[in-house]
Order: sequence, then C-alpha cells, then structure tokens
Amino acid sequence: MHLDRTSTLVTGGASGLGRATAEALASAGAAVVIVDLPGSAGETVAEELGPGASFVPADVTVTDQLQLALDAAERNGPLRAVVHCAGRGARVRLVDSEGEPGSLETYQEIVNLNLVGTFNVLRLAAARMARNEPLDGERGVCVLTASVAAWDGQIGQIPYASAKAGIVGMTLVAARDLASKLIRVATIAPGVMDTPILSRIRDDVKASLEASVPNPRRLGRPEEFADLALAIVRNRYLNGETIRLDGALRMAPR
Repeated sequence: MHLDRTSTLVTGGASGLGRATAEALASAGAAVVIVDLPGSAGETVAEELGPGASFVPADVTVTDQLQLALDAAERNGPLRAVVHCAGRGARVRLVDSEGEPGSLETYQEIVNLNLVGTFNVLRLAAARMARNEPLDGERGVCVLTASVAAWDGQIGQIPYASAKAGIVGMTLVAARDLASKLIRVATIAPGVMDTPILSRIRDDVKASLEASVPNPRRLGRPEEFADLALAIVRNRYLNGETIRLDGALRMAPR
C-alpha cells in the first residue's frame, strides 16, 4: 500500500512504539490521527508532526470514543491503515506473598484493555475499511501489537501474557475473516523495547535486560518497531502473520 496522502490511525500514538510509528507514517506522507488517553502528550505530538496529523483522545475500550477518532481519520480520506499500539501491563501472582489469591480485578482490567481493546479497534476499523473502494487490490490493513510474553511470559505477567497470546490467536482468524473484504491483518510481537516505561528502572536492571538479548545485544528501538509496521502496511502479500521483533530473545521465567 502506498502511504503518500493515505489516511491512517495509530492508537497509543502519544509515546513509545505508537509515537515512533506515527512519526514514520507522517514522514512517509500519510495523514495520521493519533489516539491516546486524555492527558497524554498526543496533542503535542500531533503539532510536532505537522498539519497532516491530529489528536483525538480516546480509550480503546470505549466504542463511542473510538468512533469519533475514526470519524476524524475519514475526514482525511478513506481510512487505509491502522496500527494499534495502546496497552499496558500489571504484575499479578496467582498466589500473592501473603498466601492470598491474585487479584481477579487486575487480571480482568489488563485483559480488557489489551485483548478486548484490540478486538474493539479491529472490528470498528475494519467496518470503516470495508466500505472503501479497493486500491491496488486491497481496502485496508490493520497492524496489531502483541509481545514475546505471549510465548515467554514471566512470573507475574499472567494477565499481560494472556492478553497478548489472545492477540496472537486472533491474528490469523481475523485475516481469514476479513479476506473477503480485502483487508489484511498482521501482528508485531516486540521483545524488550527502549520505551519511556523503561526509564523508571535502575541502570543495572536495564543493563541486565540488554545482556539477555542475543543479537544485537541491546534493547529494541521504537523506530525499529515503526519500520516493521510500515513494511507490513506496504507489503500486500504479508497477511495473517505474527512477527517477533526481539533480537532472538527468549525470556527467562523471571
């Protein structure tokens, strides 16, 4: 898919992987709607990207808010590409340090945001794309974000790993489901990425994470995620696949 003058939308676009992707799309000539929570840096990021970018505050689990973001994207033309990066993790043990059952509420919250939120973005975006006139044999493409935790979840990551495994599981099914609509679906499963959330950890912990990556022996860079997202958008034969982006990392149990 050609990106110049293409209408696109990025969730979680105010920081980290989403911001890098929004910047890459804008540099490729696409009009970009950034979706992130109210109070995020989304407005500032949109201003920095220039007149082809805009910010719509929305929670990806709230349908009415997402519809407003999709409306904004369609004002730039038919929505052709969505990159869904919004999500977060939380630590839950099945049995906590005091011998009590882990928090069901936290588990449900993380699965709802990461997995149900992904389904919500995918279904709503696909419904818009399905009305597009085909362009170069396709109507649109949705790029989802999983994690290596889908396979290598560490102790305490059970809600996050469950949600990300669900995204991996939905990818091929979604691609098959939307094939008749000429809409592609693919997923990126990043490893340990150098995003703002890692700025909170100690230098020695960060160094240990870097040493755990076989090659290159460092954290992944947000722009590398963005490069892959754009490659997926551009490559019309790439569909139904989950791609690990992790430097050959396989996470230890803890």
